[in-house]
Parts: sequence; structure tokens; C-alpha cells
Amino acid sequence: ARPISLQQILSAMIHGVEPGAEEVADHHVPGPRLLEVLHKDVRYCRKPVVPFNEFYSDALSNALDFAHDYMAFRAQDGLDFSFLSYPFILAPSVKVQGLMVDNSLRMRQERRQMLRIMHHMMEMGQNLHDSPFLRLRVRRDHLVMDSLALLEAQCADNPHNLKKQLYIEFEGEQGIDEGGVQKEFFQLMVEQLFNPDFGMFVWDDDTRLFWFNPTSFEQESQFTLIGMLLGLAIYNNCILNIHFPSVVYRKLMGVEGTFADLKESHAGIAHNLQQLLDHEGDDVEDAYACSFSMSYTDIFGQVLTHDLKENGGQLPVTNDNREEYVNLYSDFMLNKMVHDQFEAFRKGFDLVTDDSPLTDLFLPDELELLVCGSKHLDIKELESGTHYDGGYSKTTPVVQYFWETVYAFSEEQKRQLLAFCTGSDRVPVGGLEQLRFIIAKNGGDSDRLPTAHTCFNVLLLPEYNSKERLADRLIKAITHAKGFGLM
Repeated sequence: ARPISLQQILSAMIHGVEPGAEEVADHHVPGPRLLEVLHKDVRYCRKPVVPFNEFYSDALSNALDFAHDYMAFRAQDGLDFSFLSYPFILAPSVKVQGLMVDNSLRMRQERRQMLRIMHHMMEMGQNLHDSPFLRLRVRRDHLVMDSLALLEAQCADNPHNLKKQLYIEFEGEQGIDEGGVQKEFFQLMVEQLFNPDFGMFVWDDDTRLFWFNPTSFEQESQFTLIGMLLGLAIYNNCILNIHFPSVVYRKLMGVEGTFADLKESHAGIAHNLQQLLDHEGDDVEDAYACSFSMSYTDIFGQVLTHDLKENGGQLPVTNDNREEYVNLYSDFMLNKMVHDQFEAFRKGFDLVTDDSPLTDLFLPDELELLVCGSKHLDIKELESGTHYDGGYSKTTPVVQYFWETVYAFSEEQKRQLLAFCTGSDRVPVGGLEQLRFIIAKNGGDSDRLPTAHTCFNVLLLPEYNSKERLADRLIKAITHAKGFGLM
């Protein structure tokens, strides 16, 4: 019989296609035990022989009765089958949908519980100064300090407060948080906390990635705050502009970093270690003259030395033990050296996501995509998924001017446009077609700039009478937009 793909098997199972039935019968369809093994072990594989996306089934993802499947997944009684229990065959966009539903239900549960408590307290004639929301009122010029104090207070009172829906208010501003204000909040927090001058993270110009600063003077509570932000962003469906190596997401899932991860996070060091491993002569000890110790500098430029094993400074690296040296070096760089900082970071992340199906549904690479979004910006996808309102359609002249102008934008301008309209310059899981972008009419021709409701991904576009006027007004809007006020 001819080979048959997993896609064909699932399509036949879903649609009951007769022509492929005899081919399917000649092959052993993977049973639950094999699927469980694949799901359990696949996250540890960094370069699988068969890429992960080859297992995604578009037929299944499109035909899935999501409401029924999610309820069976959450029941966890083993009585009903759920495809979400075998997430490696589902497209990331479907798993994101499952996570969003789960998060929404948890937020609703927290609100209901708080309202019951409030009602009970009122019946007893007492006042309750709590809120059914995680409400943070912060000052722009004291953003990190205010956020840390408020989140620490919420955790001290009840860690479950972090499971409430986030509501951000900037002191002195009138913006109502329907999602857009919190997007700006996350953006500003990331910019400040990851500023190299802050000293919490080290920027690598070669890899263009951040790594934890092992000699940072910042308290562990600051790293816990960043972990909370990461969890809150996922929980509230916000994309963060964070540049971490992939090993951070594997470590969040309990997988320690290895030499394979060092090649991405510390490419220069990994290159030198690879040269040591590839050295063909039997004179490694003489050629490299290194021992089982390593040196690094703190933020003051002082050289610190660490033995990779007991009396490592007295133990030379040879042809026989060089692989052990590379493994110990990598383990120290990625795990032991930043242990305190990372564990504080993980603690903050777990405070928000500890009872979420996040780690059950997503592989580490998918978790990274969920947090950061994709860098691939396809304007054709954005245009094909766009809806029009207020009398506009895709044939309206000003709409055609708009798309002609956007296609001619530079990559930076396209990202500025996306950030202006949605609050983030990153593409969500599933692509820009999943965004539900809306272009709405906002009056006739005028000198006014376009405006946006970032909470709902709506661009309010006046009906400019020329392409030149539209381009001029649009570029000014996306270049200088910042802050929130009532329009």
C-alpha cells in the first residue's frame, strides 16, 4: 500500500472519507499510548527529524467542535475523549483559543466569587474594599515602583487576585481600559525593566537577545515582577516585545538548559566550545591550556572565577574530558549561574499560571510564540482579514488609497501602523488574519489625523480626498502617537 500521512488519517477519521479507508486500514493508527509518549517527550527535542508543524492537522483544527472538546478536556474524568489532550496535532491558533477560553472562565469565576463575598459582607453591614478586577493605578514616571508595590500587596493579600482580569489606569489620564491601556502598560514596563541601565538583564549585540544578569544588584522581587508580567500578559491575551532566547521558555517548562541552547543564547561562547570539541589532534591540553574553571566579570568589571567541579582550577581539560567540560560550562552558564534570578522569575510566572493548562497545551517554541508573537508581518493577510464599517468597503477610494500606501511602507512603518492600531507591533499566533482588524469611517475629508481604538483593533479613518493627503496624515499619526485620552 502507498504511504499515508497523519493528515490523511485524521481527515478520514473526521470526514469519514471512503476512498482512503482501505489505505488507512493497512496502517496502524497511533493509539493513545503512542500519542501520550509523543506529547510527553516532544518538548525535549530541539531539532526533531520530523518538524512539529508536520503533525498539525488543518482538517482537525477546522472541523473541531471546540466547545464540546474543551468541556471534555476540562472534565479530566477520562469518560470523554478530547483532542486538546493530544495538543501536538492541533495548530497553535486552536490551542490559543482553548487557553483564552480557559482564562476567561477563570476570570469569570474570580469575579463571581468576589461578588458573592461582597454581597455577604453587605448583608452583615460591613464594607469590602476589594475589587472583582486586578486594578492597578500607576504613575507613568514611577511605573516600575508603583507596579511592584501594588502587585506585592495583591499577592500578600491573596495570590488568587492575580487571576482576576487586569485593569490598568494611568494616573491623570482619562483612558478607559478595554484592553488598549494595558497593552501600553506592558510595553512601557518591558522597555524600563529591560533597559540595560537597569542592570537586570544583559544585552548581546551579536544574538540581539537578553539574558539574566547574574551580578545584578536588583532584588529578587524585581525578577519576580517580570515573571508576573509574563504570566499576566498571557492571562490577559497581550503580546510582549521581549527578546529572550528559547531556552528561557524551556526552563519555564522544567527543562534545564544545555550546550545546544548555549548556541543561541551565547553564540560566541558556544562557538569557542564547539571548536574545542571539534579539535582533531590529541593535544587539547596543550593547545587550549584551560582547566575546569571559568571566569566572568561583574557589573564593575571585576573578574570572578568559578570552579566547574571540585578543585577544577587544578584539573586540565583534555581530549578525554573535554565533553564533560563543555557540558559543565553550559550548565553553569544557563542554570547555576543565574539560578536565583531565574527562580524568582519563575516564581512570578507560576503565581499567575500555576493552575493553567498552559504547559499541557504548548511546546516551548509555541509558548515563545504565544508570549512574543511572530515577527513575520504579512500585509496581504491583514488586508484579507480586514472588516469595514461606517459605510466603507474594500472598493471605497480612501480604503484603496490606504492599502496602496501601506504596501509601499517600509518594514518599520508597517510595524508602527500595527502598533498604532492594535497596541503591539507583533503578529498574534495564527497570523494577521486572526486579528479582526476594522477600518471605520470617521467623517469626511479634513486635516484631522487618523485615530485608533487599540482595545478593539479599529482604525478610525477620515475620508480623505487624495492618496497624498492620506499618506501624509497616516504617517504623522503612526509616528507620533503615544498616550491615552478620550476621543
